[in-house]
Amino acid sequence: MTDDTDPTDWTDPETFRAALDRADTREKGTYFEAFAEGDRIEHDPGIRLSRAGNERWMAQTLNHDPTFWRSDAAAERGYDEPPIHPDYLLAATMGPSVEDLSEKGGYFLGRTGVRYRTDAVYPGTELRVDSTVIETRASGSRPDYGIVTWETTGRDADTGDALLSYRRTNMIPRREPIETDGGQTTGDRVDAGTEPEPELPDTLLTPDGQHFEDFSDALDDADGRDAAVAYRHERGRTIDDALLAGLPLATLNTAKQHHDAATMADSPSGEPVVYGDVTRSIALGHARSDERTYRELGYDDERFHDFVTAGDTVYGFTRVLDASETPTIDVPSGVDATDAGAVRFEHVAFNQNETPVYSGTRTALIETRN
Repeated sequence: MTDDTDPTDWTDPETFRAALDRADTREKGTYFEAFAEGDRIEHDPGIRLSRAGNERWMAQTLNHDPTFWRSDAAAERGYDEPPIHPDYLLAATMGPSVEDLSEKGGYFLGRTGVRYRTDAVYPGTELRVDSTVIETRASGSRPDYGIVTWETTGRDADTGDALLSYRRTNMIPRREPIETDGGQTTGDRVDAGTEPEPELPDTLLTPDGQHFEDFSDALDDADGRDAAVAYRHERGRTIDDALLAGLPLATLNTAKQHHDAATMADSPSGEPVVYGDVTRSIALGHARSDERTYRELGYDDERFHDFVTAGDTVYGFTRVLDASETPTIDVPSGVDATDAGAVRFEHVAFNQNETPVYSGTRTALIETRN
C-alpha cells in the first residue's frame, strides 16, 4: 500500500543522504561460510545462445576463424551450420554462476579441467548451469577470506546433456574473519618476491607453418638441443568499454569488478578490471590466427597473474609442449580426427609492459596438410 500522506521529501539531498545512512543494504553474493563440500547449486539465470551474441564475442576478441562465421567453412569442418565458439560457450557458462559463487569478490585463483562434452553447440541452445562445491579451506595468509573450489557444468536445458565442465578456485570473503598463523596457504595469490635469474633455452624456434606437421617438425628440431618451440603473436587488442563491461554483462556476469567504477575506486586496481575470460579469449584468438585449428579439446592450469584495465593492450605468446597423432585427452563424441593431430600448448597473455596477465595449457586438434 502506498503512503500518500508521508510529508518527507525523499529526494531532498540532505534527507536522502540521511536515509542512505540508516537504510540496510540488500546484499548480493555469498560469503565463504555458506559453502559446504558436496553442496549443489543450480544457477537461476541462463543464456539462450544466439548467433548475435556469439559473433559479438568473436569479433571483439579477434577470434575470426571462418568456421564460426560462414556456412561453407562450417560445412567443410563437418558442422551443420556455424556453431557456437568454444570461448563464448565457456564465458556464457561461467557468467551465470558468478552471482551465486563469487560476486562477493576475492581473487580468481585458477581454473582447470575445462572439457567440451559434445562436438557442436548451435545457436538457439538454451543453457542452464549448475555447480558443486568440491572443496573449502582456510586461507593461511588472509583471515578475511576462505578458498572454495567448485565444479561447474553448462547443460542443454532441453535435454540436460552436459556441454562443458570445469573446476575453478576463488578466494571468497568471510562474514567473520578467523585467526591465522600468518603462513601461506597453497593457492593464495600473493605478491611476488625476489625472482631468480631467468634460465631460458639458447634457442627459441618458430614453426614454419600452421599445420600439425609444422608443430611436430619444430618439436623434433628442438629435441636433443637446448631449444624450445616458443614465439609471440603480432596482434594486440587494446581494452575498451565493449570489452571491459559489455562482454561480461552480455554473459550475465554480474561481478561489480567489471562495471562498478565507484566501488572499484577503493580496490587494489583502483578501477574496473577486465573479465578474465575476455583476456584469455583475446590471447587465444591471437594464437589461433597462427594455427589451422580443427577442434578445441580442453584447457588446464589456467591462472590470472595481474589486473587488466581500460587502456591496457593484450598480446599473446605461445610455447608448444608436445604433438601427437593420438590425443591424450578425451575427444568429444562425433569428432572425426582423421585429418588432424593433437597439439598441447602453453599460452601466456601479456600487456604493453610485457607483464604476464594470464597463462594456461590448451590441447587442440590441428589440421594436417592432407
